[in-house]
Amino acid sequence: MTIEVVVYNIESALRAQQAGADRIELCDNPAEGGTTPSFGVLESVRQNINIDLYVMIRPRGGDFVYSNYDFHAMKRDAWQAMKQSADGVVMGIVTPEGRLDVKRCKELIDRARPMKVTCHRAFDVTRDPMEALEDAIASGFDRILTSGHRAKASDNIPLIKSLVKAAGNRISIMPGAGITLQNVWELVSQTGVKEIHLSATGARSSAMTFQHPHLSAVPGLADASIRTVDVDVIKQLRHVLG
Repeated sequence: MTIEVVVYNIESALRAQQAGADRIELCDNPAEGGTTPSFGVLESVRQNINIDLYVMIRPRGGDFVYSNYDFHAMKRDAWQAMKQSADGVVMGIVTPEGRLDVKRCKELIDRARPMKVTCHRAFDVTRDPMEALEDAIASGFDRILTSGHRAKASDNIPLIKSLVKAAGNRISIMPGAGITLQNVWELVSQTGVKEIHLSATGARSSAMTFQHPHLSAVPGLADASIRTVDVDVIKQLRHVLG
C-alpha cells in the first residue's frame, strides 16, 4: 500500500518521511486547498528528502477553469518542478461545462514527462465521474486523486469502488480527503485501492516567546501554532494497512 501525505511546509515534509510515508504532495496555502509551492521551498524539500516528491501545479485558489495567463504559469511551474528533480506533478484543468479539459491537460502532461502526473480533486467537480475517468485516461494521467465526488472519500465508497473497477490497469485511483485511522481499513478493503492520500495534520507551538498585544490575534501574522504532520498517525496507519 502506497501512503501519500500532503504537506504545506518543509518541516512537514521531513516529518512525513520520518514517519514512513512513501510519497509526499508538496503544496502551499492549505486554506485554499493547495497551490503551487515556492521555488525555495521546493528546492529545500528536494534536497532533504529521498522519498517520492510530487508538486502541486495550481496557480491560484478557486475554480479549475484557467486563463491563458494561468496556463502559462502552470507550464513554467511544471518545468521548475522537473528542474528540481521532482518525481511528479499534481494538476487538473476543467472546462466551464464541467468536463476535464483534455486538450490542455494533455499539453501540460506532455511537457511534464518523464515525471508522473496525478489528476487532483478537480476530478471531483466534474459533471460525471465516469466521463471524467475516461477523459483523465485520454489526457494521459497516471492516477486520479478523488474523494468520490463528496466532501470525504468515506462518504462515497461505492463510487470509488466503481472507479477502480472501470479503471482496471489503465489508471490508478487514489482516494483522499477525510481519511483517518478509523475509516481507512473499510475504505481500502471495500474498494481495492492500492494508494491512499491524507494530511495527517498536526501542530506544534510557535517558537515566539513574545506576542504583540495588538497583533497576536491577527490570522497568519503571529500564529500561536505551526501546521505540521502527526508522525504517530502515519506510523499507526502503516501498521493498520500492513
